[in-house]
Formats: sequence, structure tokens, C-alpha cells
Amino acid sequence: FKSVTFEDSLFKNCVFEDIASLNTYFRNCTFMNTTFYNTDLEQYKFVDSKLINCTFSHIRTGCQISFDDDYSAYWIYFVNFLGTLAVLPGNIVSALLMDRIGRLTMLG
Repeated sequence: FKSVTFEDSLFKNCVFEDIASLNTYFRNCTFMNTTFYNTDLEQYKFVDSKLINCTFSHIRTGCQISFDDDYSAYWIYFVNFLGTLAVLPGNIVSALLMDRIGRLTMLG
């Protein structure tokens, strides 16, 4: 789950297995006979929620955030390409001025 907020929901006889969550919260929810297995859902994510006969096992700890979906190679190269294009006019003007006024003057 990524940035999901469940409000006033009922989860009955559910199994949450292999869940990684980022900014996911349960507000005023009720959990009945629910099993949480291999998740990173900790107590602070259940705001004003009722947990009735729920089982938590193999809770993940530490940082579980993955950037695989957000930063694909296409976007990294595209942003780099745009940055290179932004510098190009300055490079062209510098090269022309260097030929006109000389390298030492340009350096000064």
C-alpha cells in the first residue's frame, strides 16, 4: 500500500500477508478475526481502530521502502538530458566569445 487511508471500514476474516506500506493508516476501522503475517503494519498505523481476535506474526522491522517503482531508468536519463540541454546555450556562447576575444581575456 502506498499512501492509502482506510476510514470507518470493517475487515472481517481477512488475511494481510506480505504487505509493505508507506503512509498507510487505518482510522476508525474494525478488524475481526484478522491475521497479519509478514507485514510492516505497526500499532501507530491503527488510529482509533478496534482489533478483535487479531493475530500478528513475523512483523517486519526497519526500513521497508523501495524506490523501484518511483525512479525508473527512463526518468533518470530524461532529467539528465534536460539538464544537459539547459547548459548548451551557455556553452555555445562561451565558445563563440572565446574565439572572438581570446582565451586569456575570457579566463580573466
